[in-house]
Amino acid sequence: MVLIKSGLDIEEKLAVLSQDSRYDLACACATSENEHRRRSADGKWIYPVVMPNGGYTYLFKTLISNSCVNDCKYCPLRAGMDTRRCSLAPEEVSEKFLQYYRAGKVSGLFLSSAVAKNPDDTMERINAAALNLRRQRFRGYIHLKIIPGASDAAIRKSLALASAVSLNIETAGEENFKQLSASKNYLRDIIRPINLISRLTAKGADYGGIKQTTQFVVGASKETDKELIGYSWKLYKELGLSRIYFSAYQRNAGSPAPEQISAAEADRRLLTREHRLYQADWLMRKYGFSAGEIPLGSDGNLSLEFDPKEAWAKLHPEYFPVNINIDDKHRLLRVPGLGQVMTERILALRKEGVKIRSLRELAKANKVIEKAVPYLVF
Repeated sequence: MVLIKSGLDIEEKLAVLSQDSRYDLACACATSENEHRRRSADGKWIYPVVMPNGGYTYLFKTLISNSCVNDCKYCPLRAGMDTRRCSLAPEEVSEKFLQYYRAGKVSGLFLSSAVAKNPDDTMERINAAALNLRRQRFRGYIHLKIIPGASDAAIRKSLALASAVSLNIETAGEENFKQLSASKNYLRDIIRPINLISRLTAKGADYGGIKQTTQFVVGASKETDKELIGYSWKLYKELGLSRIYFSAYQRNAGSPAPEQISAAEADRRLLTREHRLYQADWLMRKYGFSAGEIPLGSDGNLSLEFDPKEAWAKLHPEYFPVNINIDDKHRLLRVPGLGQVMTERILALRKEGVKIRSLRELAKANKVIEKAVPYLVF
């Protein structure tokens, strides 16, 4: 039975829809504390988020509707589920956002939706809310979710209004996708529009400069980390996406997956797996690793015990030790425990003629720093 609530005011609708927007929650377990999307103490629907360029901001984040015709097995908002349903009018979204923006509580909007009737009807409402804001001279950040199966015209309209767009790829490959949904077609509704957005946002194209991101739901199908990493590499290198997010499948929210372990342990492993995928993603985006260099087990998955850079180092003893006073940035970044900030500090000190004799000259001792010691000489 589906419970449809009528007669709600805008605050009550937002309480429901912002709560349900957590299911579109990337970076729940990310590579740094600042990337964790969490409730703001100032309001239930304001989220601190990391931007594709690495900066941080507060976004007004909500669904425009949680009524859905799709059957995605991982989603608690799918058709037929017993949940409260409601929708916002585009004018309600833009009005409430501007109240928060003018009060200095948020800097931008992240607007998504379930598929209330069909993809284009939903896109029309999303785009109408963004258009209202642009007509009221808001020139700030707007992130619009592209609905799977949306028409080319609807996508172009979103690109004309948005600072960034995203269409969730959900999983790696058509066969894995078939485990998640029978109402959507992977190639037609997911891959084709992602390719279209890539072409339209390429440098020199009609909407060049608009950022494109996507998200994988980790663990909802039988995909391996090898498949996720391979797809991520292609999305970055061939389609030019700005950022890829990973969201651990929330078992208690969607269809439960049978496990031979406790639910708590299954959730812990899923969150650790999500974290490892973010670390692998970081290695490819920031540390010069290729997809083929990311170490995987015989089952095609990342180690849950070791982060992927440490796992790589254990497999390549011939690469070490690295000389902290001589070797270049590329070699330093391959050392477990040395991140970008520490590496830049090392290079800056070397430029000043400082000879480094211990990591303790650079930072207080901690587990991360100590991890680097066996791989360095001074």
